[in-house]
Parts: sequence; structure tokens; C-alpha cells
Amino acid sequence: MNRDLALSFGHDAMPKVLTQVQPWAQLLEGLLEAVWLVDAQSLQIVATNQAAEFLTGVSNGLRLGHNVLELACTPEDQMFWHEALQGSVSGLRSETLLQHADGHLICVLRRASLISDGHGGNFWMVVFQDLTEQRRARQEHETLLAELRATLESTADGILVTDLFGRLRAFNQRFSKLWDIPEALVAQRNDQAIHDWMQHSVQDGSRYDTRLQSIFETCETQTSDIIKLQNGKVLERVSLAQKSHDQNVGRVFSFRDLSESLEANQRMERMERNDLLTSLPNRRTLSDRINYAQALVRREGGSFGFLWVNLDRFKQINGCLGQSVGDRVLCEVARRFEGALRAVDTLARLGGDEFGVLVYGADAAGALKTAQRLQDALSEPFQLELLRFTVTCSIGIAMFPLDGMSCDELLLEADRAMHQVKCNGCAGYRLAQPRKNEDLLARMRLDQAMREALRCGHFVLHYQPQLNLLTGKVIGCEALIRWHDPQTGEIAPGSFIPVAEASGFIIAIGTWVLREAVAQAAQWVEMGMQMPVSINVSPLQFQQDDFVASVEAALLSKGLRPALLELELTESILVHDIDDAFVRLQALAKLGVRLAIDDFGTGYSSLAYLKRFPIQRLKIDRSFIQGLPGDKSDEAITNAIIQMGRALGLRVIAEGVETQAQRQFLLAAGCHEFQGFLYAAALAPAQFCERLRAGGLQAPYAELQYVV
Repeated sequence: MNRDLALSFGHDAMPKVLTQVQPWAQLLEGLLEAVWLVDAQSLQIVATNQAAEFLTGVSNGLRLGHNVLELACTPEDQMFWHEALQGSVSGLRSETLLQHADGHLICVLRRASLISDGHGGNFWMVVFQDLTEQRRARQEHETLLAELRATLESTADGILVTDLFGRLRAFNQRFSKLWDIPEALVAQRNDQAIHDWMQHSVQDGSRYDTRLQSIFETCETQTSDIIKLQNGKVLERVSLAQKSHDQNVGRVFSFRDLSESLEANQRMERMERNDLLTSLPNRRTLSDRINYAQALVRREGGSFGFLWVNLDRFKQINGCLGQSVGDRVLCEVARRFEGALRAVDTLARLGGDEFGVLVYGADAAGALKTAQRLQDALSEPFQLELLRFTVTCSIGIAMFPLDGMSCDELLLEADRAMHQVKCNGCAGYRLAQPRKNEDLLARMRLDQAMREALRCGHFVLHYQPQLNLLTGKVIGCEALIRWHDPQTGEIAPGSFIPVAEASGFIIAIGTWVLREAVAQAAQWVEMGMQMPVSINVSPLQFQQDDFVASVEAALLSKGLRPALLELELTESILVHDIDDAFVRLQALAKLGVRLAIDDFGTGYSSLAYLKRFPIQRLKIDRSFIQGLPGDKSDEAITNAIIQMGRALGLRVIAEGVETQAQRQFLLAAGCHEFQGFLYAAALAPAQFCERLRAGGLQAPYAELQYVV
């Protein structure tokens, strides 16, 4: 007991206070928490401990003898001590403020309990717990949560956070909006009810549930799925493992609505494949169907006809009556022609006043009958308002395989026959004239020369590098066949490949390319270079019963890892016999080789087979790259292909890239890879390796993965 305390209580009370407080003072010093001992009658502080001194910055001696009412910082404190003085309260536990010696306020948890010394003396024991750090941590936590909520709500994607057992921990409003979850269900925060709602909202609930269980059970680091809802929405679901201290603690799911982009792509696809005026298939679609019909005839035999139809003196209608009337005439002609054809036939508008008709499974007689029906369809006069007039047409007919072995040859022969009708007075039709014997002999000689070239080793493979657009790293190459004839020199592939396909010799060439490319890739592996090699596969080669076995045998013979071989397939292969193609592609995928679609955009370009078949890469045809940037049509098609590929999780590579401007456009559009003269032409194996070293773009020597 010090001098200040004696003065406060008076000289007479000092021995008594010493006697009463001394035991408590020793006890207080043993406590870790800050404590005041307050006389219940005078409300004066009679004892404190060092913890209290540390908390308030005031020495015990200076605090002793003070009335607690002087130290009260809140109205609540004042009220409590007034009531305590009157003996009307028994205890207190609350958060309050305590003033530090330097003037700042300390947030504390205060507990006040009334105790007795057993000799008639009553005291209040006031215990303080410093809440400063707790409040700071809580405030930081609340700030972090607020920022997290703001981040979740600011994203355009729906976000769902769960624990390892699928229990909901957080989600944003965009998530509930994408899934149309009722507000009442959101307010309940019932995990099972929300999961049930999501399962019932998808088109295939059982498959959705199985996949979701697989994600949680296998603990995949990242997953990506396409989900179709009952209301027609198409969502992309991406999930990532959520980690804390290198341990999985949950998953974060993000949902993005792909409906609008897919619908836009489909509209663009329809616009690119149909005539805007008549809604008929356009020239590109017609070419695809002719290619399909050719493959069918090569496989099953038979023939088909192609009719080139040109309206007679149509320029006079446009010139005299105006373009709007001319457009109405074209639409009416299209309607009449459609009524004269079978459902299996294809009517297309080639441009201007020209139409094309593909007559499936027809011989010459059948094609002639079709031409007559088209003539008859125009026999009835046209009536537009007060105008009444007659329209006639001239038709040229070409037969496959008699008049042409390719789509271009067939159209050319039909066009020539149509012009012969025009020269003879119009309003008629005729078959194409047989080709000259010299043409047939030239094909026969070329076919024989190819067989000799393969036997004598005149074919070689060159390799064109394929690069990652973002990093500039070489990630693979495409094997391209070259023919050097000792007498005539270099022979372009475009000259002999069509003849090889028509004669069936393309199977032997394709087998040689497969073995040679695998051997080269294996040799590079021995050199320490993991270089994936892509080869083109012809439809006829793909349809052979032993094709998958031949691929496996080629890999085993050289010990090449299947992932280093990529097969580039044309779109016609995939739609010729969908079920058979699916079985073969599944077998190839199981084998481990990579699969790509070559010249994507020039064929059927159907989302159906892209989703169904195990394809890893789309290759944009060079015809769409040549006009970049600047050609709006090429830009739109290229962008559509890239976005569709990315939406389906496929790699997209552009071929025929020759300028930096093209490369920059593709990079900005999100294309993954490219090949073309901008980096290098197709090179001999030694030149290929030398070019890599000289360019400083070494292929990766570690396990090669496609960069996402």
C-alpha cells in the first residue's frame, strides 16, 4: 500500500485497507489478465496488477485511489457504477472502452464481479481482456469477405464454391440467374435442394450427376464440360481445385453461357452455306455434297449427274424491269425447281442467274429426265402484278465418273455443255461430250509413273513446322509428299494426288507416307527431339478395314509413342458413314494417336460430329487465311471457327500464314497455332533441324504438351 492510497482512504482507514487488500493484491499479480480491485463502498481502486499497467500505460501507484467513475469512458459504464454504488447490480460482462495514458481508447471485454473478503469488506473485481487485435482481425476478415463478394458479383460468369463434399460455401447472383434458381430456394441456403434443382434443370440428369460425382471423387485439378439445360441454354462449366497449404479444401465452379455465341455461329454457318436471296444451298455446300457423292460412288459403284442451269436472257429482265423484279423471279424459279426435284437431290444457287442440281444415283437417262422436269417447271408464264412473261433456261449435264473425276472437272464439263446449248439457241439441255482420248491417256501415263516412282523411291517427305502463336515455339510439323522425277523434275502434288485418288493408288501412297513419317519421328526421338508429326489421310485410305491396324503396326515397328503422330482427316471422312467413322476414330483414340480435321470450314463443318468424335484439333483452311486481315467474310468465318473450337475445347491451327498481319489477326482472335511461309516452307528433314537451330526456336525436348 503506497502513500497515495493512504491519503485517499484517510490515515485511520489505512491499516484496515492494508489488512483487507493485501491478500488480493498478491493474488492479482499472479493473473495474466488486467485486473482492478474496486472498493464497493467508495468505488475507489484499491489494487491493480502489472497487466493492467501494461494495458493502460499507467503505473499502479498513479491508478490506485482513483474513483472508477472518473475513468468511465461510456454512458453505460457511468450507469453501471452508479447502480453498483447503490447495491442494485450483481455483475457485468460487456465490451467497452478504456483510455490509455496517451489518450487513445482501447477496446476491451470487461467482467465485473462482486467479491467479499469474509470480514465484512466487499470489492468489485474488474477483469479486462484486450480486444484490439481481435477487432482488427475481424475487421480485416470482414473487409476481405466484402472484397470477395464484390469480386464474385463483378464477374460475368456464374461462380459456385463448394467444399470437398459438395456443400455450398458461396455463390454469386450470376450463378443463380444462369440456373434460374428461385429466390426462395436461394434464401433457404439448402445445399441438397439447390443441387437437386441443378440436376433436374439439365437435359441428361443422370449423366450430369455421374460426371459431378466423378469430379469430386477423382479430385481432378481442372475440368471442363459443356452442359445443356432443359430451357435450351448451353453452359460451359469449368472447375478448379481450391487449395490451402497445398491441401485440397474444395472446388470452384465457373459457369459461362455459350448459347448466344453458339447461336451466332450457327447463324453464320447458315449464312456461309446458303444463298441469302433464295435460301438455297450455295456453291460451297454444293461442292461438299458432290464430294460426298463421289466418295459414295467410289465405294459402292454407280454414278450421279450434275446439271448446270442458266436462265436465258435474264439480264433483259433485270435491265427492263429492275433488280427487285429480277430477285423475285429468281426466288420463284427456285421454288419451281424445288418442286420438280426429288427430296434426295440438291438444288443450289451458284450465283447470278445460275443454278446447280446434283442428281443422286442417276445414270445419263435419269439426268436427262431431271433436266426435262426443270424445263417443264418453267413452262407456265410468270405473273408479277400486271406483268406476264415466260422464262426459259439452258442446261448442261455432266456425269460422274464419266465426265470428271473431281468436283471442279464435273462443274467445268457441265458448264461447257450448257454453253453449247446457248450456242444452239438456248431453252434446251444436253450431255457433256466425252473427253478426248489424249486426256485419258495422260491420266493413264501419270498413274503408271506414280507406281514406278513409289517403287524406285522418287517420293520423299518434307516437313513444314507448326508453331505456337503466342510463344513462337515450334510444337510440331506436317509431313507433305514431294515427287522428283529424274526426267521431268518436280511434279506438284495437285497434279498427281487427284489421279491417285481416282485410281485407288492413294492407298499405297498413304501407307508409304504413314511409315515414312513414323520412321522420321522415331529418328528425331533418338536424337533427343520429341517432334509430333501430322500426316494427311485420304477418305479411301481411312475406309480400309485394316487402317487402324496399319497405324498400330507402323508405330510398333519403330517404337514411336502414339502421341507423336497426328492424323489429319477431311470432313467428308467423318460424315460418309458416321457410325463406322465413330468406331474407327474411337479405336485410333484408344491407340493414343492425335486426331485433327484438315481444311476445316470447306466441308460439312457440323457441330454434331465435333462433339461426338474424339477430335483434338481443327485446321483452318488456307483459303480463309489469304484474305486476312481486311476481307470481312474471311474474318467472320475465321473468328467463328476459332470461337467454336475454343468453346468445344479443341486446339485451332491456321495453315497458309504468310504475313505478320495475318499472324497478328489470328493471335488476337484466339487461334492457338499456325504454319506457313511466314516461318518456313516444307523442308527436308536435315533442313528442318537446321532451320530450328538457326531460328532459335528449338522444339521442346521434355514431354511435349499442347499449351492451353
